[in-house]
Amino acid sequence: MLSVVEGLFIFIAVIESVLGTLGNGFIGLVNCIDCVKNKKCSVIGLILIGLATSRIFLIWIIITDGFIRIFSPDIYSSGSLIECVSYLWIIINHSSVWFATNLSIFYFLRIANFSHHIFLWLKHRINKVFPLLIGLLLVSWLLSFPQIVKLINDYKVKNRNRTWHFMVPTSEYLAYETVLNLGVIFLFTLSVVTCFLLIISLWRHNRHMQLNVLGVRDPSSEAHVRAMKVLLSFIILFTLNFIGIAIEISCFIVPEKKWLMIFGMTTSALYPWGHSFILILGNSKLKQASLKLLQILKCCGKEKPLRTP
Repeated sequence: MLSVVEGLFIFIAVIESVLGTLGNGFIGLVNCIDCVKNKKCSVIGLILIGLATSRIFLIWIIITDGFIRIFSPDIYSSGSLIECVSYLWIIINHSSVWFATNLSIFYFLRIANFSHHIFLWLKHRINKVFPLLIGLLLVSWLLSFPQIVKLINDYKVKNRNRTWHFMVPTSEYLAYETVLNLGVIFLFTLSVVTCFLLIISLWRHNRHMQLNVLGVRDPSSEAHVRAMKVLLSFIILFTLNFIGIAIEISCFIVPEKKWLMIFGMTTSALYPWGHSFILILGNSKLKQASLKLLQILKCCGKEKPLRTP
């Protein structure tokens, strides 16, 4: 029987999954329509479509896995289910982090302003950066799949009831999980570093504009302040996502802590839906499309005829 707090967190997780699906679905749909309309897809459009799609799958695998482990943990005793979830998790989670890293690097190289020769070299070769990142994703998968196969094959044993159980020493399990997520950790670090560098660049530019334009409200400075807020929100949500995943991983060691599993699920699901709405509000094209959609829905609500008896 769930407590009131556990039930509340599960309700929040369900709301997060619905909002995340709607928000990311909207981002993907708008960019797909834009690609069809222009008969070509920009780099940022492809990144946003991939990011939105991977996040929808990520949200539902987090929620589905969490609900199974909370309400029907015996289903995992089949062995094949936990293998399937593990492989899907590697593909989807790595892809989501990879697209988020691409987005951070894209904005960093397009918006930031540094005089360092390495930055200038990368800025003029932005189209060559993404093939390199694809290579990083493939290397990440190649490192992760053998580890998960070894983890499952070495540490699951069959008992008399023909069920499967993980019997892993805590230190070894944490070591396996660290190696398993090395690629994600690297991409996460790269994304956070580029965001911080972009914040520094925007802060310098904003400070320079304030010093040169005293007493005047500069729209450009306001835009830079909004951009810094968006980036800080992204870093906070991205960090919370990893904290939530770490909590869920730890629940394999302490499976009796059901409330910890629920809290981890709710925390990790916060990022994929929260950042989608931040992107919608921070991107002019997505914001205009959302306002048009709201106007259409509002007009449809007003024009709905009343039934007379």
